[in-house]
Amino acid sequence: MGAGVVKKSGGGGRRGRRRGNSAAMGDINITPFVDVMLVLLIIFMVAAPMMNVGVPLKLPETAAASLPTEQEEPLVISLSADGGMFIMNAEVPEAELIPKLVAVAGERTSKKVFIRADGAIPYERVAQLMGALNANGFREIGLVTDSNGPTLGGAQGGASAPPNEG
Repeated sequence: MGAGVVKKSGGGGRRGRRRGNSAAMGDINITPFVDVMLVLLIIFMVAAPMMNVGVPLKLPETAAASLPTEQEEPLVISLSADGGMFIMNAEVPEAELIPKLVAVAGERTSKKVFIRADGAIPYERVAQLMGALNANGFREIGLVTDSNGPTLGGAQGGASAPPNEG
C-alpha cells in the first residue's frame, strides 16, 4: 500500500539511462485493501447464518423434515426448562403472553406461531399453551424440533417422515 518508483527511460539502451532520473509514483495501490475487504465479506457471509440467535433450549429430536422457509420471520414462543416463556427472545410473564401475542400478531401478515419447548418440559404444559393459542385465534401452530432424531421404528432420521408441524 505504499508508493513506488517509476523510472523514466530516456532514449533506450545503456546510453540513455542516467542515475537519479526516477520520480515517485503518486498513486495508492488499493488492490490489497480490496482483497482484505472481500475476504472479510466472505467470512461474515459464511459465519452469519451459523449464529443461532434465540433462547438456548434442548429441543426434542424427531425424524421430521424441515418446513419450507417463508417471507416473514416466524413468530416463535419458547418454553425453557426452568419454566420461562419467551416471545422471540424477550421473556414474558405467563399472564401477559396472550395479550402481547395478539398485539404483535396484529402487525403481521401471518398468524402462524411456532412453539419451541425444551425436551424436559412436560407435554401437558405444551398442550396447555397450544390450547390457549388456539382459543385466542392462532390456528396455525407449529412445533419446532431438532431433525435427524429416531423414527418410530428405532432407526435414525428418515426422509419419508411426515413434517413436524402440529
